[in-house]
Amino acid sequence: MAIIKKCNGITPSIDSDVFLADNAVVVGDVKIGKSCSIWWSAVVRGDVNSIVIGDRTNVQDGAVIHCTYEKASTSIGNDVSIGHKAIIHGCTLQDKCLVGMGAIVMDHAVVESNAIVAAGAVVLEGTVVESGYIYAGVPAKKVKKIEGDLMKVFDRTAKNYMMYKGWIDN
Repeated sequence: MAIIKKCNGITPSIDSDVFLADNAVVVGDVKIGKSCSIWWSAVVRGDVNSIVIGDRTNVQDGAVIHCTYEKASTSIGNDVSIGHKAIIHGCTLQDKCLVGMGAIVMDHAVVESNAIVAAGAVVLEGTVVESGYIYAGVPAKKVKKIEGDLMKVFDRTAKNYMMYKGWIDN
């Protein structure tokens, strides 16, 4: 059973149809919307500031979502996919964006809707990842316009993770 902890008197608010893997951790000032999935070893740690996750968002295995005390909360929109072992810290991920495996998005950065942060990229503090583009590298830079079938990745990945969570025996 997932680890859900109250912190400073605040209990996480988790919609009833959210999939929480057995060793997922959700702590403190966290709100998780409808049809989300928080996978194995993922940590959503709202102990020092608030974290809001919209609907149909997936937080894949080993990802960490955190924030900065008195400085940076974390806001994640609808239909967002956060790859395995990504770190999301005190930033904003707008609707329908994708953060690749092992990527890091730092405080006060904004990943706009329909944008991709490539696997392993590091989005520095205050960076805006523009809608319609892929950002890659360390530090992350705009590398490619998202066109054609690649634009379907946002809806496809969100829908697939909603399907995958239904495959798990409870």
